Amino acid sequence: MRVAIFGTGYVGLVTGTCLAEVGHDVVCVDIDQAKVDGLGRGIIPIYEPGLEPMVKANHASGRLAFTTEAAKAIDHGEVIFIAVGTPPDEDGSADLQYVLAVARTIGRHLARPTVVVNKSTVPVGTADKVHAAIAEELAARGQEIAFDVVSNPEFLKEGDAVADCMRPDRIVIGAKNAQAVTVLRRLYAPFNRNRDRVVEMDVRSAELTKYAANAMLATKISFMNEIANIAERVGADIEQVRQGIGSDPRIGWHFIYPGAGYGGSCFPKDVQALARTAAQHGHQPQLLNAVEAVNAAQKGHLFELIQRHYDRGEDEGVRGKTFAVWGLAFKPNTDDMREAPSRRVLAQLWEAGAKVQVFDPEAMDEARRVFGERDDLVFCDSAFAALHEADALVVVTEWKQFRSPDFARMREALGDAVVFDGRNLYDPAEIEAAGLAYYGIGRGRSVHA
Repeated sequence: MRVAIFGTGYVGLVTGTCLAEVGHDVVCVDIDQAKVDGLGRGIIPIYEPGLEPMVKANHASGRLAFTTEAAKAIDHGEVIFIAVGTPPDEDGSADLQYVLAVARTIGRHLARPTVVVNKSTVPVGTADKVHAAIAEELAARGQEIAFDVVSNPEFLKEGDAVADCMRPDRIVIGAKNAQAVTVLRRLYAPFNRNRDRVVEMDVRSAELTKYAANAMLATKISFMNEIANIAERVGADIEQVRQGIGSDPRIGWHFIYPGAGYGGSCFPKDVQALARTAAQHGHQPQLLNAVEAVNAAQKGHLFELIQRHYDRGEDEGVRGKTFAVWGLAFKPNTDDMREAPSRRVLAQLWEAGAKVQVFDPEAMDEARRVFGERDDLVFCDSAFAALHEADALVVVTEWKQFRSPDFARMREALGDAVVFDGRNLYDPAEIEAAGLAYYGIGRGRSVHA
């Protein structure tokens, strides 16, 4: 099938590449000429395992093309995806200006019946707005062309997006017209060979499904962070608690790892947007507001542990110290620093008068863009290079390569011999046996403190 995708960001590029991989003829559209030119040369603007070779192979085969010419892409597409950003507006609600701009562009150039697919994460009712925008442009041209607007939310995890797209757990399709569902079933047939993964529903239910899924997962994370904070105060070990509740099949193991708070492009903005949608319809979503509040507070917890260790009042114990920071991305296998806990930790350390030496396997370029050059920030080329002449280590992202360091070497390198583990990567007994003071999330104060 011939497919047009508006947006070459995380969702658009991964979706377009995977559709091309299974044989569809895909044209991706973006307004950024430099980005389009770079993609044509095999320069991938995001880090996602497995994506780069797939983009290059499908582009070379002619199944995946990139352009800034919207009219050309619309003329190409039997199915047209809208996969542009929906950033938080000032009040936390989703900003639909880019989605609706694409809808108007489609209306100005549409020449034959098509199915328009909302792939962007959008509030309930957006499909109606997209339909109205396209219809308005068609009316201005004096054209009557049949089209459907379908909600087909994405469920891609950063770091596993290619695998999630190629082997989806479910394919949610929200539509009013059965014929539109038939078109989408044909498009997704290569992903459905083993079993039918399509979940059909009405459009508004499909729109709400994406927000509900992310809000549920964010709730599990915030709940575990709340329990971790209780564990810390009562003298329990949250890792043992996690083992105890994770074995309960009603709860399970996924998303019950306490840490420094969730970040990225999905959970923060989706929880906020769903809460604003509820408020706009006269309902105060107390649980969603609490989830967001817990997460906001949790991002400051690592610094609270640092202050606890260097407790001299007014941050005097932190001032002048040098902290090695391992991990900048909000999660492993991505270079995404949007809403990353590292940003809060670094800001708090700088405000307290400390210097930081940072390393992340993939997010260094993004960190340079975010923070720029400053005297109290040193970019290092390896994890142990960041420890050189540092007083303490702060672990913020759970990259696999951080999981089994040489603790004896770490003890020799760190002036104050203390580790603040924001992801509970290490066994406290093992790290303390090496002569290091240890602070985790919900694991109590180090016996060396």
